[in-house]
Formats: sequence, C-alpha cells, structure tokens
Amino acid sequence: MKEYISNSTAETENIAAELAKELKAGDFVAFFGDLGAGKTAFSRGIVKYLAPECLELVHSPTFAIVNEYVGKKISIFHFDMYRIKDEDDLISTGFYDYEERGGIIITEWSENIPFAIPEDAVRVNIEKISETARRFTIC
Repeated sequence: MKEYISNSTAETENIAAELAKELKAGDFVAFFGDLGAGKTAFSRGIVKYLAPECLELVHSPTFAIVNEYVGKKISIFHFDMYRIKDEDDLISTGFYDYEERGGIIITEWSENIPFAIPEDAVRVNIEKISETARRFTIC
C-alpha cells in the first residue's frame, strides 16, 4: 500500500503517472471516492503517461459510460459506474467485452460494482482533505 498527498491537479496527474509506469495490458484500476475527488484527473495522468496521443480526449465518461483511449502502444478503457446499479446494468454497457480486448480498464465509482472488480485489481482510494488537497491510497 502506498499513500500520496496531492495539492493540485498537476500533482495528481504526476502521482497517476508513477502508477502508470507499473501498469500493463489486462490490468484493472478501480477508483473509490466522492464527487470531485480527482478520479478523472488521476485517469488523465495515467493516459498522459501510457497514451499521450490521447490526452486531449480524456474527460469524465459520465454520460457515455465508457471512453476509449486507443494509444499507439496500449488502449485504455475509462468507465464511469455512477449510474450502474446492478450486474444487469453493467452487462448492458458491454463492460465484460472490454476485458477481452486486452487494454487497461479504469473504473470510476467502483463502489457500485464490487461484484465485477477482479481480486488483483489496483485499488485507488481518494479522499478530499481540503478544497485542493487529496489523499490517494493505492493498494
């Protein structure tokens, strides 16, 4: 387990880039945290390191459910599970098909899909400390 404190979006992206150095195709990253905690900024940092050519595409997939960042070396599938209430909802998104595509899966609002998170997933807990500061606990 590693713990980091970030005082800005740029610091959050840098912490995420450090994690990204250890990620490979097939990995699953599950984010846990409140609204506005920094989940999308953390995702941007991962994409910035692994698929920089896709950086401008990174935004919260709230309404789309999933954003695909198809990089030159790896694909990243960024899910927002906020509106997912059960496994039927998850199945309707095509989520399980993405697991077979061999990229990295990132899920925001992972609290909503405990049944779908692999045992070996990287878990990123994000806690608001202040208006600008965040604590990231990575397991």
